[in-house]
Amino acid sequence: MRIATWNVNSVTARLPRVLTWLETTRPDVLCLQELKCADDAFPAEQVRELGYDIACHGTGRWNGVAILSKIGLEDIVRDLPGQPAYDGAVEPRAVGATCGGVRLWSVYVPNGREPGHAHYDYKLDWLAALGATVVADKAADPDRPLAVLGDFNIAPTDDDVWDISLFAESTHVTEPERKALAALRDAGLSDVVPRPLKYDHPFTYWDYRQLAFPKNKGMRIDLVYADAAVTAAVTDAYVDREERKGKGPSDHAPVVVDVDL
Repeated sequence: MRIATWNVNSVTARLPRVLTWLETTRPDVLCLQELKCADDAFPAEQVRELGYDIACHGTGRWNGVAILSKIGLEDIVRDLPGQPAYDGAVEPRAVGATCGGVRLWSVYVPNGREPGHAHYDYKLDWLAALGATVVADKAADPDRPLAVLGDFNIAPTDDDVWDISLFAESTHVTEPERKALAALRDAGLSDVVPRPLKYDHPFTYWDYRQLAFPKNKGMRIDLVYADAAVTAAVTDAYVDREERKGKGPSDHAPVVVDVDL
């Protein structure tokens, strides 16, 4: 099974690249984030022509998540159980489904903006709901493999940003955010991608400004957290940096994980 995650930063703007990538990389399941479109505007027809079933959850120009699957799409859940609201709205940031017997979540964790901001508190509350969802899913079916994929907006370690000294007062690297990832590990999940790769720092995000990508001033914030069954079955994992190149890319690159279950 090949599973992947990609913050596409507008699925309509990136559609030609997404379709070509699906044809060449051939994931069994692709989790998407930052769709920036409502469900009725999602390019479902073009995606279905490639053999994918679709579970999408979007409401407009911001946020939005989806799961595309060639191996089944069952027990679809939109939003985390108990997901907190921000400014009175429950944002479309999570969708879960069972694909080929594996429980998968596509998540787009709130950015947090800055420590002390209401959005930062919202981010921590949202992560707590994610942790509770993982615990509940595992309790409901302990033998069913599970993985959470997406844009976590957290760099797990100092090595996951290009220069930690520049992040002293910023989100993505604070102790409370990293404790939230630790809570996922306490729930039995592991970060499956940090393994020997073709380059020292497998960043997944580079700002569009100031030549960040050519200078490799990036962050690793797109993650795959999986339970013991999935983690033990991983045969390969990589960041597809090629998709950050060329004309009109997302500012994120896809993360691909091959699993022999």
